[in-house]
Amino acid sequence: MTYTKGILSFVTLLTAAIALAGTSSADGPTLRIGVQKYGTLVVVRAQQGLEHRLQHQVSSIEWTEFPAGPQLLEAMAAGSIDFGTTGEAPPIFAQAGGKGLVYVGVERPAPKGEAILVPKDSPIQKIAELKGKKVALNKGSNVHYLLVRALASAGLTPADIESVYLAPADARAAFERGAVDAWAIWDPYLSAAEAATSARELTNGEGLVANRQFYLASPKFAQAQPALVRAILDEIDRTDAWAATHVNETAEQLSPATGLSVPVLQTALGRLPFGAGPVDDGIVHDQQQIADTFYGLGLIPKPIVVRDIVWTPHS
Repeated sequence: MTYTKGILSFVTLLTAAIALAGTSSADGPTLRIGVQKYGTLVVVRAQQGLEHRLQHQVSSIEWTEFPAGPQLLEAMAAGSIDFGTTGEAPPIFAQAGGKGLVYVGVERPAPKGEAILVPKDSPIQKIAELKGKKVALNKGSNVHYLLVRALASAGLTPADIESVYLAPADARAAFERGAVDAWAIWDPYLSAAEAATSARELTNGEGLVANRQFYLASPKFAQAQPALVRAILDEIDRTDAWAATHVNETAEQLSPATGLSVPVLQTALGRLPFGAGPVDDGIVHDQQQIADTFYGLGLIPKPIVVRDIVWTPHS
């Protein structure tokens, strides 16, 4: 009888311990992160760095891939994700549209990581020759600003071309079958298209745009979970430092996640200066210039103040 009671007591204690262990992780929030096909967050996901770092702070991490920044920020506005990364233009369009988001971090500029492509045998040799031509781009993405700046450098405006708004996969198909004359696109789609089609760069972002990648969060998440935001940014910074000195390994880790070959990714990574940091006054100024340009061209419905949605840990 004593033996049976001892066994029962042990089982009861063991069951309670298991339940308690499960509760400690289940009680934490589910962290929902939006990624695109490329970038440091994809490496973080592949290495499971956040899963290890946050194992006692969150119950789980859900990763969702989006074809481009505008779609990612739509999901954030809908409450489907808490954190994500996009280029410069998508948060400007989102803020102008009244969608909730805050800037929480930024990568170094990568102007060579986006370009305007033409087919290898295209007669178009300079930006001015895009007048009256069809140019594919993802509306509201980073390359939208590249196209605006490139056209302006040749004395043109978006009204001088026929903009064809397509997501990357559809744009590549249109580009390859000759349905558009040019394509404004970013890495790794850029390096993949160049490798597959020998497409020619009419111009890249050098001398025209910074092409920064921003880290963004929903205001609700940033306010409620500042420690998680800082932990995510710390892991991104750690991963950036590793990737900067392990380009080949980074390409190998990205390849299964992106479906792209290691050589294509090595080309793209060679145009990417790793390094994340805070959104400082100079970066806010640059973002404001983009926003003011878009408003002046009628691309966003109202003027915005970028600084209004820059997050600080005590905000």
